[in-house]
Amino acid sequence: MSLLLVWITCVPCVSMTPIIGQSKSTQTGGSAAAASGLGEGQRLLSRAKRGWVWNQMFVLEEFSGPDPILVGRLHTDLDVGNKNIKYVLAGEGAGTIFAINELTGDIHAMKRLDREEKAEYTLTAQVINADTDEPLEPPSEFIIKVQDINDNPPQFIEGPYRASVPEMSAVGTPVTRVTATDADDPVYGNSAKLVYSILEGQPYFSVDPNSATIKIALHGMDREMREEYLVVIQAKDMGGHMGGLSGTTTVTVTLTDINDNPPKFSKSLYEFVIPEDLPIGKMGGKVKANDRDIGENAKSTYSIIEGDDQGVFEIITDSQTQEGMLRLKKPLDYESKRAYTLKVEATNIRSEPSSGGPFKDTATVKIVVEDSDEPPVFSKPMYLLEVNENAPINTVLGTVTARDPGLYWEPCQVREWIYFIDRHTDLERQFNINVDDGKITLAKPLDRETDMWHNITVTATEVRNHSQISRAIVAIRVMDINDNAPEFASEYEAFLCENGKPGQVIQTVSAVDKDDPIQGHYFDYRLVPEMLNNPNFTIKNNQDNSISVLAKHDTFRRQKQEMYFLPIIVTDNGNPPMSSTNTLTIRVCGCSKDGIVQSCNVEAYVLPIGLSMGALIAILACIILLLVIVVLFVTLRRHKNEPLIIKDDEDVRENIIRYDDEGGGEEDTEAFDIATLQNPDGINGYLPRKDIKPDLQFMPRAGQHSGPNGVDVDEFINVRLHEADNDPTAPPYDSIQIYGYEGRGSIAGSLSSLETASSDSDQNYDYLREWGPRFRRLGELYSVGESDRET
Repeated sequence: MSLLLVWITCVPCVSMTPIIGQSKSTQTGGSAAAASGLGEGQRLLSRAKRGWVWNQMFVLEEFSGPDPILVGRLHTDLDVGNKNIKYVLAGEGAGTIFAINELTGDIHAMKRLDREEKAEYTLTAQVINADTDEPLEPPSEFIIKVQDINDNPPQFIEGPYRASVPEMSAVGTPVTRVTATDADDPVYGNSAKLVYSILEGQPYFSVDPNSATIKIALHGMDREMREEYLVVIQAKDMGGHMGGLSGTTTVTVTLTDINDNPPKFSKSLYEFVIPEDLPIGKMGGKVKANDRDIGENAKSTYSIIEGDDQGVFEIITDSQTQEGMLRLKKPLDYESKRAYTLKVEATNIRSEPSSGGPFKDTATVKIVVEDSDEPPVFSKPMYLLEVNENAPINTVLGTVTARDPGLYWEPCQVREWIYFIDRHTDLERQFNINVDDGKITLAKPLDRETDMWHNITVTATEVRNHSQISRAIVAIRVMDINDNAPEFASEYEAFLCENGKPGQVIQTVSAVDKDDPIQGHYFDYRLVPEMLNNPNFTIKNNQDNSISVLAKHDTFRRQKQEMYFLPIIVTDNGNPPMSSTNTLTIRVCGCSKDGIVQSCNVEAYVLPIGLSMGALIAILACIILLLVIVVLFVTLRRHKNEPLIIKDDEDVRENIIRYDDEGGGEEDTEAFDIATLQNPDGINGYLPRKDIKPDLQFMPRAGQHSGPNGVDVDEFINVRLHEADNDPTAPPYDSIQIYGYEGRGSIAGSLSSLETASSDSDQNYDYLREWGPRFRRLGELYSVGESDRET
């Protein structure tokens, strides 16, 4: 038994009525006829479908619509009215896209089939027992292939496009290429066969219908006329035939610039007025050559090709504005030249090979120089003057002159200026200048040996405009005269050995001179007239402006004469000649056998030879130390014997006092003014100290004499002081002395008022008024107390 697969062919009809197809063996021959009418049937009715089977493959056109479409029918020999069989379908899309009638075996497409999503499905059909689900036949596999229809229009995925092409390109020059895609099957029919055409952009551009290459279609397209074009390209399938689907895209074509335009000056003649005092490097005017090109093609350089033989001007290009800026290279002079006529050329930097060279354009520039108020101009930028250093005050050293440059062209105009010396260059005010004629005179004496050159600055300033000022340097050279006598080159001190030989050179002497004669120095040396017959020394000329001092004998001894003085006269060759007397000091020294100086003083000669210098220094140090000790001792003794004077404002109570008996403490100290113990004669300036034994013999101290009522304190103290002043063995008057006298009780009795309040006595205190002012006040206080108590 076998399962028969039957493909149902649908003919165009209004309602879909299933028709039983032929057997498998008779379906093959009708496939070609069905295929030939496929295109026309699709165009007539979109819902009409055809299908066929070939080698177990079902071909079904993709469709869209809500109604199911019968794909085919399964039939088995076992299906003879038996209700116990059932058709089942398995595989890709079974149960979702494709459904089978279990009883009849009809297969329907339940959903839209899209070849662009899935082109074919593999399914398996089988017959099973409806009751037991056991297979009655082995499964049979078949393929359902989705046949393409033209349901996708062409699309330009990369659009919209932008392209560029140089201006003035030849006809047929490719601009760009566009590409469209079609999702339909490219191998079946013409659904994916595309043909390109241009909808917008004629007559400037064209497109190849097959390659979609856009080309130039018009000659002489100029960017300066129109820079941008919009081109619309269409792609149509079905080979461009009627009924095909289409898609469009836009291409923006930009013409790029080429250097096809020369620079052009906006004017053929430019005129500028430039002041003559315009600083170098400053701009005097601008020119501009316009170029219709853009970018690098529009850039130009400017140059002066005529009219500037002296190189006064230069022209440079402003990189931002492409203007030619005329600048000064040299200063202008209205008096020399008042006008310039220049020819300026503008040249493109870049050039096209086909143009035959860079584009150029020229223009004329006329420059008028404007006169400006200028400072006077010195005849020389620097003056060199010479003056002798002995020139008197007010000597005219030279003259500086300045002129007004405007006088060359305007002789009627008279401009005045005055001269000054910049005192910052002549701080010592050694020179003066006449403000009217520029004569420089000497104000102070000059000394070439102090300053050989003086550099001063002279200014010329307009009287009416002090801002117009010019300067010149005046270098003054001080010429030398012979006003300095020669002298020894240094303070020479010669040494002569006692054991020297006659004719021995003691010292070589040379001289120097502050003057600087043109012919050079030549010095003449000679001894003073009184030393011409000197028995000890002589001189010899060395013929090189120096002399040698020679010893005449070998009998020099330090004990006889330690030092010799040799006066020498040195004379120069100036006019008039100058001379000076210089003294050479010669010491006689003890030398070794080899002539090496060892000692040059007499003391060293008389000291024992074995005593070294260190020992001499030690002995001298000991002597100095002993002298210091003696001086200190004498000084201390002198300070010890000097009298000690107590100043009036000092109080002995500030010193430390020691008592052998116990007293009342502060009450004893404050009971009296101890300053009264000072010697009354000492206070008056006379100090009767007895540091030596008195002329009178010592009188024995008399005993204490007490009267009936005792000794008065003043009298007692005076007696003691008299004895102390006349007693050479007594301590000085300013020493602490102990007096064995206690004193008597007061006749007034106790002055305490501790028991007054409790006493009923009627004591009268009037007698206190007789004791003095202090006690009178005390009596008044007590009397008041008594009267208050009675009240």
